[in-house]
Formats: sequence, C-alpha cells, structure tokens
Amino acid sequence: MLQGRGISKYYGAKQQRRQVLHDVDIDVRSGECLAVIGGSGSGKTTLTRVLLGLEHAETGEITYFGKPVQGEVAGELRRSCGLVFQSPFGSLDPRWRVGRSVAEPLRLHHPDWSQERIAERVSEAFRMVSLDPASYENRFPVDLSGGQAQRVAIARAIADHPKVLLADEPMSAVDVAARTQILASFAAIRSGEPDMALIMVSHDLGVVQHIADRIMVLHDGCVEECGLTETVLHHPTSDYTKRLLDAASL
Repeated sequence: MLQGRGISKYYGAKQQRRQVLHDVDIDVRSGECLAVIGGSGSGKTTLTRVLLGLEHAETGEITYFGKPVQGEVAGELRRSCGLVFQSPFGSLDPRWRVGRSVAEPLRLHHPDWSQERIAERVSEAFRMVSLDPASYENRFPVDLSGGQAQRVAIARAIADHPKVLLADEPMSAVDVAARTQILASFAAIRSGEPDMALIMVSHDLGVVQHIADRIMVLHDGCVEECGLTETVLHHPTSDYTKRLLDAASL
C-alpha cells in the first residue's frame, strides 16, 4: 500500500543542521499492523510523518499504491489517513462535546451526508472502541479519564474508514489498565476493517507485541532491523533491539 525508499531527513540549517533519518526503507501493507519501535529521538515519528506526506524528505521516494506521493496522490493519501496522537486531551477541543469531535471529519469530508447518517457513523465509531454512545457522546473531554479520552480520539480517527491509521505513542500517557482497553480497541478495529493498515509508533516492545504483525526498530535515524514480530522478539539480531527487549514489559 505505502512504500518508502531511501528516505533521508535533516533538521536545522548551517552549523545546526543534523540528519535525523538515514536512507530508510519502509513498507506498509494492507491489513497489516507495522510497529515502528525506538527510543526518544530515534526518528520514528519523523519517519511516519514523512511517509504520510506531512513532512518533506530531502532524499528518497514514497509511493501510495504504486504512485508517487505528490500532487493529487498526496491529497488522496492525507484524506485516507487517520491520526492518533500521544495526548488525547491535546487533540480534542475542550469546548466541544466529544461526539462533535468524532463527527467533524465526516462533516468535512462528506458535506452531502445527512445529520442522521453522520450521527449513525459516530455511534458506530464509539462502539468500535467500547464506549457506549449514549453515555459518552455528550461529555466534554474534561469529563473523561485519560484512557476514555484516547479511545474517543481513536474513534475520531476511524470515523471515516481510513485506509491507513497512524497511532503515535497512543498509550504512553495512560495507565496500564487503560493500555489494555486501548489495545483491545485497536484489535476490534482491525477485525472490523480488515484491509486497513495500522502503523503503531512506540518506544516499548511490550506494548506492541500482541498487535503488531511486523516490527521495525529504529535507532538514531537508522533501521536496526525489521521482521516478523515473533522473529524480532525471540531472535533479535541487533544489540540495540536486545537492549529494548530487556527494558520492555514483555
């Protein structure tokens, strides 16, 4: 579905210029969960933003269904993406009831849809993340726990049936019990959207082991290794991956 080849990225200018991605290759397949793992500053968020056309790379080529990501294809990719960020309270408007936040992408992308159709899809999205629409749609973000707010953010990201769902550290700001609920939500979404690709960005192998089909390990902007989850977890080839495994909550 989505492919990057030879991606390099720099930040800063002149003496402050530094390279944050080094000739990275990446493949995202339909129906797959790819986990991009690495410590803080490894380049994983930058890589995914470049891959989705949200940032520009100095070198490399990105294709979406075989077509270069530029012009109309770049717009199509952005419309086909759902984004979930680390802080749900930072991504939900505190002045809006959360049902309105989940409905907003539908109103923007489908101006011809009736209010009834939008409301029906919003309720479906809430149920996909195990939140009762009748109990939660009319609440404000301040009325939710961190885990509940993150599931609302996930509901908003999936409301318009994205082809690619990017979840950038979606569980790092919630407690262990909420992580379990969020992982269950992602599993339910994948079951309901079997052709959707899920890119999960995380620093913790323990968080993604139950949902990822493949794992890519990044360190200082370079790919340490990439392979099937079972292989990376049980037969790592990189010393850096071994250190991540030692630190993980497996």
